[in-house]
Amino acid sequence: MATPRAPRAAPTWTFAARFRRGAFGWKSDRAIERLDEAAAEIRAMVRKDPVLAADGAVRLIEKLSPAFENVDDSSGRLQAVIRDVFEQFVPLIGTVEVAPRTRTAWLERLWQAMVDDQIPWIERLGDHWGTLCGSPEVASAWADELLPGLRAAWAPGAKGHGWYSGTMPCLSCLYAAGRHAELLVLLESPQTHGWWDYHRWGVKALLDHGHRHEALAIAERCYQQGRYRYEAARTCESILIDLGQREIAYRQYAFEANQANTNLGTLKALAAKYPEKDKARILTDLVEANPGSEGKWFAAAKSAGLFDVALKLARSSPTDPRTLARAARDFATKQPAFALEAGLLALGWMARGYGYEVSSRDVAMAWEACLGAGKAHGLTPEDVRDRALALCDGKSGAERFVRAEIRLPAGAG
Repeated sequence: MATPRAPRAAPTWTFAARFRRGAFGWKSDRAIERLDEAAAEIRAMVRKDPVLAADGAVRLIEKLSPAFENVDDSSGRLQAVIRDVFEQFVPLIGTVEVAPRTRTAWLERLWQAMVDDQIPWIERLGDHWGTLCGSPEVASAWADELLPGLRAAWAPGAKGHGWYSGTMPCLSCLYAAGRHAELLVLLESPQTHGWWDYHRWGVKALLDHGHRHEALAIAERCYQQGRYRYEAARTCESILIDLGQREIAYRQYAFEANQANTNLGTLKALAAKYPEKDKARILTDLVEANPGSEGKWFAAAKSAGLFDVALKLARSSPTDPRTLARAARDFATKQPAFALEAGLLALGWMARGYGYEVSSRDVAMAWEACLGAGKAHGLTPEDVRDRALALCDGKSGAERFVRAEIRLPAGAG
């Protein structure tokens, strides 16, 4: 085995000069861009010298909080990128072979960064502390250092509602050190409040020893408690699938466990994980699980090629007219029957007053798509016009607006 070494002289990192204290204003876009660039710079070094790359990752992490102290991240996008940075580089820092004094220095620098993290930006780094330690022995030593504080915080009658800054690092280290029995006893404290972010360590320990039913029971209690439901749902689903109980996993946890940023993303994730289920059935189940939002699933159904389901959804619940109009335009020649119905539905919802700041251009796009799709479907312009007139043949301002834009008879209604 190669002798662990200290990193060579550090390179001149481009990101180092950019991540100065208060370097970014309140907008997160620039901060995200610079963080992506820094991560790419470190990844490029991994291929050349993993130790230098790990040292660069430590340097980047300790610079994050001061650099971002003025950034407004109400959207959560920057925090998501920071979590991704941890996922990329914590395993590198934890597995690269270095001299003990180097690892000790890295851990001390990162610990100080967490202590100084006031916003906080990097508090979730504590979840990875056992990995950062690099070995069970180092993790165990850190656990011994942190345990007195955690036991005091979780003691009966302790003040502060059980809060202790070293909680997550301590639990992470106990798990990484293989001190699972001690970890499980510690988690019996009422001060854990049944919270998933604590008990997930016990669940991981139980699963490592093959105790899946016991792990599932804890995960389900945490799920019912309601904190970090998404993560608890994913764990419950995974355990049930491992136990061969796929239908229970699907019905009870799959919709939350596979929730993506878009409805289409959620549908795709579920279809990939449960290939035995018909995609249309999955979509129907998703809609039933979210009553009153049928129209919001139109785009997902359309993108999945479920055209009949998409139209059914758009008829049953208000659907964004622009989304319908774009679908009609895009499918006017490929799926003319679908496109015609989508375009008419767009006009119909506009005539009923739905849609945000509907413009003449929006009406024109839907109408031109209807005419094009109607022609491809073998209908005359008069046939399409009659169907459109039936949707806006009233006296409301929205109906008169749509009629005027598509030049329907002025005497309608």
